[in-house]
Amino acid sequence: MTDPILTPGTAFADAVEAVRSGTPLDDAAAGLIAQMKVSEILGLLDGDIPVRTGLAGMAKAYNAVPVEAGRVDRLGIPGIRFTDGPRGVVTGASTAFPAAIARGATWDPDLERRVGDAIGQEARAQGANLFAGVCVNLPPFPGWGRTQESFGEDPVLLGTMGATLTAGVQPWVMACVKHYALNSMEESRFVVDVQVQDDVLQEAYLPHFRTVVEAGVDAVMSSYNSVNGTWAGENRALLTDILRGQWGFGGFVMTDFVWGLRHPVESVAAGSGPRDAVRTAACGGTAPRAEGRAAREG
Repeated sequence: MTDPILTPGTAFADAVEAVRSGTPLDDAAAGLIAQMKVSEILGLLDGDIPVRTGLAGMAKAYNAVPVEAGRVDRLGIPGIRFTDGPRGVVTGASTAFPAAIARGATWDPDLERRVGDAIGQEARAQGANLFAGVCVNLPPFPGWGRTQESFGEDPVLLGTMGATLTAGVQPWVMACVKHYALNSMEESRFVVDVQVQDDVLQEAYLPHFRTVVEAGVDAVMSSYNSVNGTWAGENRALLTDILRGQWGFGGFVMTDFVWGLRHPVESVAAGSGPRDAVRTAACGGTAPRAEGRAAREG
């Protein structure tokens, strides 16, 4: 079976083979970045499809094919190829598993890992390399519009099930946990500013995200809402101080569709962009690390 993501004979394929042979991931990524033009590096910051084109496509069939960001054909870099969830792979003709709230009711992490394994295989077969269906938002009440997408109202259960879903998915494709953080008011999610004290934030609304991050999830999706006066997609306290500083997250942050990215410069400055890579390349040097790459859909 031909891998729909990896094109043999390209610089990207060579880098992948080098990692499989023992080359440190950061070194292989830095080698790829050294071959990229500044315009290509900057292209990693947003989706490959114009917003209007993307919205028109979604109006016909949501996520029928993977949504791309950061594709560089010259080097064989497939870019981030997004498929949504959480009931399975949205792209193509894929299996619809029971809703996450039902899977959470099993209290069976091993079963969830097996679900993740099946999802990961199907995602890769459909040409995706990122499954953005690890939803661990804490439902405040049963009427929340997306309660069925999460595993329940307990942070321990949310973290455990989210981590095992991630473990099942990631041998095949990257996994993204969402929506970080405090996304719990569906109808007002584009405008609400959630005011929360630090102890409540750390004890009730973030432990499950931390569990999934420490389990090795590759990506985090920021939420639409504001938290304590700052949009989540440009919230330095969430994205840098907590996510990267306290938890040691080394993957990439992506915003939610369209309105998740309000101010691109502020978003990158808050900790979800390749500041060092872009600056170094612009000065004619070689970017030392791949950490902090940002991929935004739409």
